[in-house]
Amino acid sequence: MRMRLLSLVGFMVVVAVQACSGSQPPTAQDPTAAAPAKTTSDQGTLVIRANGEDFVRQGFTSKDGWEITFDHVYVTLADVTAYQTEPPYDAQTDTELKAKQQVSLDRPQTVDLAAGDASAEPVLVGEVKAPPGRYNALSWKMPKATEGVANGYALMLVGTATRSGQSIPFMLKIDKEMGYQCGEFVGEQRKGTLKAGETADLEATFHFDHLFGDAKAPPTDELNKQALGFEPLAKLAKDGKVDVDMAMLKQSLSTEDFRKFQAILPSLGHVGEGHCKETTLAKS
Repeated sequence: MRMRLLSLVGFMVVVAVQACSGSQPPTAQDPTAAAPAKTTSDQGTLVIRANGEDFVRQGFTSKDGWEITFDHVYVTLADVTAYQTEPPYDAQTDTELKAKQQVSLDRPQTVDLAAGDASAEPVLVGEVKAPPGRYNALSWKMPKATEGVANGYALMLVGTATRSGQSIPFMLKIDKEMGYQCGEFVGEQRKGTLKAGETADLEATFHFDHLFGDAKAPPTDELNKQALGFEPLAKLAKDGKVDVDMAMLKQSLSTEDFRKFQAILPSLGHVGEGHCKETTLAKS
């Protein structure tokens, strides 16, 4: 009798526990924990390059007849940032750049735009993982290099100019820090469309024909009217070579030529043939 009573009590306890358990609602799941984590497979790789174009790689003739070749063109780029903008950014207007997505390279880089042979590809600046989309704007700063052969300068041009049998080695050292904010790349191929798991590239382009002019263009062309040419620099040669920085240019060039030189600097940066807005000198 006692054994039956104990068995009955045990059965009732089990039933009561099951009843209580069944009356409780199931524990809700955390929707955040349930969401899939974003992985690098959802991203692509954005490659940033710098290009001095054929003017740097192959040489050219200035507006005043000097054949110019480059051994080195050192430029330092920092805070290189690619944007997905909406509406598309236009550097030739006063509209604000409105980014819905942006990614940046994490450190400054000094590159030589003249590296390689005449057919070399544009120089790699860096690459970064980025969400897919249309990157239709690019910005960068040009600080002074803090090490290496270009230490102390944002831009250094090293080469030779030749005319009528006279050759003048030159070294042009620019310590003016600049910055460029640019719209969409303009060129034969579109750039900046990035798909997940794939690679796309963008390009910071430099137009040095703006400084020296181009003999292939008419003298009345706006490019040549605004360019300095090489002749004013040739007149500064000492011991058969030109080795000047900004302070020496200010002291030795005519007032008009130095102002022209200063006015050219903001126009050096492009994205292919697309325009940029200089953002640093304008604030100084």
